[in-house]
Amino acid sequence: MRIDAHHHLWDLTRRDQPWMDGPWADPIRRSYALADLVPHLTAHGIDRTVLVQSSSSYDETAELLALAVGEGPVAGVVGWADLTDPALPGHLAAQPAELVGLRHQVQDEPDPDWLTRPAVLGGLAALAAAGLVYDLLVTPRELPAAHTAARALPQLSFVLDHAAKPAVATGQWQPWAGAVDALAGLPNVSCKLSGLVTEADRDAWRPPQILPYARHVLDTFGPDRVMFGSDWPVCTLAAGYDDVLALAEAATTGLTTAERTAVFGGTAARVYGLGAW
Repeated sequence: MRIDAHHHLWDLTRRDQPWMDGPWADPIRRSYALADLVPHLTAHGIDRTVLVQSSSSYDETAELLALAVGEGPVAGVVGWADLTDPALPGHLAAQPAELVGLRHQVQDEPDPDWLTRPAVLGGLAALAAAGLVYDLLVTPRELPAAHTAARALPQLSFVLDHAAKPAVATGQWQPWAGAVDALAGLPNVSCKLSGLVTEADRDAWRPPQILPYARHVLDTFGPDRVMFGSDWPVCTLAAGYDDVLALAEAATTGLTTAERTAVFGGTAARVYGLGAW
């Protein structure tokens, strides 16, 4: 079984996506349905997927969960909820099994230490008690706070999205690499091999510019804590689904068969609890 651990779907007739805040987003400023993604999955033998929120909306999360019910490739949903809401435990208890985790656009919070606020840590503790996962959408600026939160909550499984968005376009290595190393030192943190192509020069990127970052993630976390994610359709700002998958396969060329199996399915199945593997 092969799993794409990170993709999005949105319907702009239902709600705006506030992060599409400039002309740069015009190429993806349309609605994307599951039917648009399935041909890519079929072409590459991707069996299941993890569908990830793109807006801070309870309604969007409910719509995504509806796509995960019954037959189809969506095995789980990483949705959104207000971590600071005292009623969060009750809200989580009422959610279907298809909800496997939550995410918030921490990168957009003015406070780089938002994750360490007492109310946020309380919400993360509620998430752990519910047996769910927390996806970290952060940049290098927020990595120290992510480390503090993950260290404070060893009972909660964290997943670092897009390797914390290193500055691939400029070739900057630090402080990203050191902060990622520190986070990888915590056994309750995994990382997605995703999103790197859009951090490069979107019009002129080449694999040699991106592969050092991807391989650093694999070396630091180890294949059993790394999972492939396409970040489709956001990835299409720089590359097609084929290109993103080929890039991940190139990064894992030196791994054993078992290690590649983990990256392209096993890690996601275990971390998100996607059933028998």
